[in-house]
Formats: sequence, structure tokens, C-alpha cells
Amino acid sequence: MTTTAFARFVAASGLTNLADGIATVAWAWLASLLTRDPLLIALVAVALRLPWFFFAIPAGVITDRVDRRLLILRMDMLRGVAFAFAAVAIWTAVPLAPPTTALTQPGLYIAILSAATIVGIAEVFRDNAAQTMLPALVPQDRLEKANGRLWSVELVGNALLGPALGAFLIAAALPLPFAVGALAYVASVFLVLGIAGQFQPAPTQTRNWRRELKEGFQFLWGAQLLRSLAWITGVWNLLFQMVMIALVLHVQENLGLDARAYGLILAAGALGGIAGGWWGDAVITRLGPKRTAQWMLLASFPAFLGIAYAPGPIALAVVLAAFEFTGLVWNTVSVSYRQRKIPDALLGRVNSLYRLLAWGMMPVGLLLSGLIVRIAEGTLARDAALTAPFLTAAVGALMLALAGWRALDRGFAAD
Repeated sequence: MTTTAFARFVAASGLTNLADGIATVAWAWLASLLTRDPLLIALVAVALRLPWFFFAIPAGVITDRVDRRLLILRMDMLRGVAFAFAAVAIWTAVPLAPPTTALTQPGLYIAILSAATIVGIAEVFRDNAAQTMLPALVPQDRLEKANGRLWSVELVGNALLGPALGAFLIAAALPLPFAVGALAYVASVFLVLGIAGQFQPAPTQTRNWRRELKEGFQFLWGAQLLRSLAWITGVWNLLFQMVMIALVLHVQENLGLDARAYGLILAAGALGGIAGGWWGDAVITRLGPKRTAQWMLLASFPAFLGIAYAPGPIALAVVLAAFEFTGLVWNTVSVSYRQRKIPDALLGRVNSLYRLLAWGMMPVGLLLSGLIVRIAEGTLARDAALTAPFLTAAVGALMLALAGWRALDRGFAAD
């Protein structure tokens, strides 16, 4: 495969992640303008993540049956339509009344939930297809480097430029973030259209979804290290989502910051992730995959504590930067191993089962965050209650690191 094809693939991923990054601020911030109830705000993020629980398995079967490039094209077009719908719904509803605990505009809230759900479903299919398509674009011995470069570009859009741009757009006009996001998806479609090649695995037997799904389960169950990486990532994602959705109200109420400052904090934190994507392969080469994974996992415990106790925006940005660095290096180990270990004919199914475990826990973390704040408010002041998810996540991260350290020892030894 040519360098030009990989460059188009990376550029398309960068644009779609720019749209996602813009929406990172826009979804949650818009919800906070409709209600101050942390659980209702969390439900918008749940709508984006819950589809991983319901659609990961069918996405894997479909990804191993169809042309992965065409699947990416269709899902990007669907996300573009959903973003455009959200922009129109917001445009017809502004100006918004000051938010209270109750919903100020239930109709708009339902429209945003619907659009977020469509985006979430499309993302399940798109991301699974993209991750299984990458090994066809680069040699096996360059997967770590390719993944690192790809994630660096994605992070520039998703966590550096996107949140900052989204914050300024939402401050200028509420519909703008979603309108710009829709245009980014359209541009991505044109880039992927220019990638030539064969991206559909050759069928080995007559199609039967039960047998195909069983093959995926059997492969994952028989791979001890893959299983360990999956459940560790799942618990970590639960804790991560618990922290990031709680950050919205913490930044607004405890630190007294506006949407622009929030976007810049996320963007500054993303610099660490970009560094992790760029230098992750060098860290892995120096420490080895096992030790790298173990130390990156352990780093989450002090990071979550740091988020809770950061005294201001600069300190919070520094903590997030260190945290993002460790997360991206972990991903480089995990995803590159997965792409190398799983045969191409099974890659979609096993990858989707893995991500069902790894991503299916995200909605649980989002809901837990809102529930923890609600419960904490019964005995604590509002400012202390808003930090409760961070402290809970820190305790969980320490327990995960201790259990995960031993599981990774066993998994890498058996591989």
C-alpha cells in the first residue's frame, strides 16, 4: 500500500476526530445549559458510549464480511447527517433560558440525545472498520509507529484543536460546533474515497453469523494476554469516563471557568497525549511491552488524585497532559499487539469483542459519576460532592493497577 493511501487514511481520521473533539465540549456544555442535574448531563455522554455495548458484536461480524473502506464512508456520512440535525435543532431553540435542576427545554434535550445516539452507533462501526483496515496499509513491523502517528494526528483534532475550537464556537453561537463538525465529516468522506485497494477479507466458509461469532469468542478466550488487556482497559475506561464527565461541572463551579478555559485545559492536556503517540514506540522499545503497560497503568492513580486537588487551570492542564501521555503509550502497546496477534479474517470479530469489554464499561462510568455526585450531596457540600468521582476513581485505579500488574505478568509470560 502506498504512502499516499496511509496519508489519506490519517488525514480522514484527523478530520473526523476534529469533529469529535469539537463535540467533546459541545455535547456536555450544551447539556449543562439545559440542566444542572449531573445525572441528566451524564446521560448525553452515555448516549454516545452505550452503543458500544449493544453494537460492538454485530459491528465485528459485519466488518469481517464487507469492504471496510465502504463501511467507513457510510458511517462518516451518517455522522455528518446527525451533526447537521443537531445544529438545526439548536438553531431553532435558541435563545436558551438559564439552566435549573429541571430541564428547561425537554424537546431540545431529546433531540440532542437522539443525535448523540446516532453518532455513537456509527462510531462503533466506523472505529472497528478503521482499526481493522490499518494493518492493510502498513507493514506488520511498523504497526507501533503507524498507530503512534495516527493517534498523534487524531489527538490533535480530538483533544487539542477540537475542544479549543469547540469552546470558542459554542461561545460564539450554540449551533456552530455541530455545523462545523458536519462539514469535517463530509471532507473525510472525500479523502477516504481516494483510497484504492482491497479491504474485504476473503471468506473462508459459507457465511453463518453464529459460527463466525463463535470463532471470534474462541480466539479471544484462548488468548490469555488479549483477555487481560481487554478487562483492564474496560475497568480503566469506566474510571476515565467517571472523571471526565465530572470535570465539566467541577471546572464550572469549583474553578469558576468558562467554556473557553475548559476547552483550553483539554487542549493543553492533549499535548501530553500527542507526545505519547509520537514517542510511545521509543518508550516501548526501551522498557519492553510488559513493563510499559504496567507502569502506564499504575500512573492513573496519582493522576486522578491530581485532577481532584489541582488548585487552578494551569495545574489541572499539567496533570491532564501527564495522564494523556501514559494513556496513549498504553494504547500503543495494546492495539499494536492486537493487530499483530489476530488473523485478518478474524480481526473484525475479535476486535469488536475486545472493544465490547473495553468500551462497554464507559456508560457505567458515566452513570456512576452522576450518581456519586447525587449521593455525596446528601452529606457533603456541593463543591466537595463534585470532586467525589475523582477520589472514587483514584481508589479504583490503585486497585486496578495492583490486580492488572499481576495479570500482565502472567499474560506476557504465557504469550
